[in-house]
Amino acid sequence: MSLRKYLTSRVFFVQALLALLFIVVLGYLLMHWLTFTTDHGNEITVPDLSKLTEEQVEEKLDELDLAYVLLDSVDYRSDYPKYSVVQQDPLPGAKVKVGRKVYIKINSSGFSSVKIPDLIEKTYREAVPTLRALGLEEGTITYIPNLGKDMVLEMRYKGRNINAGDKVLKGSKIDLVLGDGKASYEESLPTDSIASPIDEMPNEQ
Repeated sequence: MSLRKYLTSRVFFVQALLALLFIVVLGYLLMHWLTFTTDHGNEITVPDLSKLTEEQVEEKLDELDLAYVLLDSVDYRSDYPKYSVVQQDPLPGAKVKVGRKVYIKINSSGFSSVKIPDLIEKTYREAVPTLRALGLEEGTITYIPNLGKDMVLEMRYKGRNINAGDKVLKGSKIDLVLGDGKASYEESLPTDSIASPIDEMPNEQ
């Protein structure tokens, strides 16, 4: 049988159809094998671990076949319990595969102490960023008569005056006493000058 007749024969079409069917079945099986080996579609929703202790995190993730890694502690935040989760990655609601690690950061046990910076004779605009950079907050602002407008004249903590170098807990509010720029002064007149005598004019009669 010539090649031309073979290519147009029924035998060739049957063999070609069987070969195509074999490729389709093989491809189908291959896709299912890849799905099985990679757990494709078997995803887990990451739970919200916020405010949970490390023990609670471990228990909750074990139930979902997930693991966790404790990265570090963060500066104390009063709105979170001590030693509870403050940050996590991946975030709650993310879809992950079985065995995925969730990275967490926990709250410290309390505020650490910081030294009060020297803000005297600094402007209000200079003082506030300095306080915030140290983890402190601005408290009550009071103005008193002074030529230096918005200049820091005193620093107070819980009603008492404090000085640069004093220690307070992080997160404390520092009250500032500022100048209002409205103070006036009077120039003193010289008192050591001698008045010139006034010549009396003779009376003419």
